[in-house]
Amino acid sequence: MATLSIFYGIIISMFYGDNKQHKLPHIHAKFQEYEAVFSILDGEIISGNFPQKKMKLVQAWIIMHEDDLMANWDLATSERNIFKIDPLK
Repeated sequence: MATLSIFYGIIISMFYGDNKQHKLPHIHAKFQEYEAVFSILDGEIISGNFPQKKMKLVQAWIIMHEDDLMANWDLATSERNIFKIDPLK
């Protein structure tokens, strides 16, 4: 697992080779005791749960960085190093 970004107490990460369980391009988000998997394609939660206000922040961040996230997804699924992405400001 590699951390892509941290903002407003939310940790966004991506796992290397993580295209087997959730076949869709996705990220993992953690905030306090909450964890969820978000689709990069539409920002929807694939699994887990997340507080509504924090979910909206993650979804906005996904929209802003979709190209970078897809580039990282391609790198991660082929087990290559991914790069950090700017946090939501």
